[in-house]
Amino acid sequence: MYHGKLAVLCLQQDALSEAICLAQRLDVPLYQEINPTFPELFFLTWRDGCLKLLDKALLKKGGLSVDIEPRYGEQHSWPAPKKGVLAQAIGRKTKTVVDATTGWGQDSLHIFRMGYALRCIERSPVMHALLEDGFKRLSNKDWVVQLALKAPELCFGNACDVLSTLDENPECIYIDPMFPVKRKKSALAKKSMTVLRDLLGDDEDKAQLFAMALKTATKKVIVKCPDYADPLAGRPDESFKSKLLRYDVYLTR
Repeated sequence: MYHGKLAVLCLQQDALSEAICLAQRLDVPLYQEINPTFPELFFLTWRDGCLKLLDKALLKKGGLSVDIEPRYGEQHSWPAPKKGVLAQAIGRKTKTVVDATTGWGQDSLHIFRMGYALRCIERSPVMHALLEDGFKRLSNKDWVVQLALKAPELCFGNACDVLSTLDENPECIYIDPMFPVKRKKSALAKKSMTVLRDLLGDDEDKAQLFAMALKTATKKVIVKCPDYADPLAGRPDESFKSKLLRYDVYLTR
């Protein structure tokens, strides 16, 4: 799947065993030193206390990781107040939520901090590895330990398949599919971004996912989308808007 695109880079001896397991799991090469002639464009490596995804230009610094800290404007307390358009879309009375397209986990972690019982699904092996690392770091946070909380359950696989095997149907399923980037037709995406999208997978089956989610959720399905995008499944029952985003809510019948 990732041949010629991705490798694991391990520069820390204490992370070597974990790096070997990760490289075997992803079926990619493992390197223990930096070489500018690497054929791969992207790398997973341990840096600054976390697992990071970086491109060849960032081999010596930088990289992207799952950020477990609250975003600007979000509460640090637990449970955080159920405020904002996402909380309005989920609803105060809702208890169980499944994030079917977890991605970088920012919305998932916000939902978790608001006190909802949360399960997360991710089908990209690369993103799943990054999320595993992020949720592990979350489990070790002082406030999580002191409150005896557990990080969200993380499931690997295609959400359409995972949803059909859940032991208990959630009240709410949250979907944040990939939408086309709003840009001029003449603008070309950078090669690295094209490869990155290919690396993490696309959402060509978002219509099928929505159908499965609507069949599985007991109360509602929420679809997050940019303000310029058409609704994924026709006119929603409710819609909550922020400056640039929209949360379309479809009630189950």
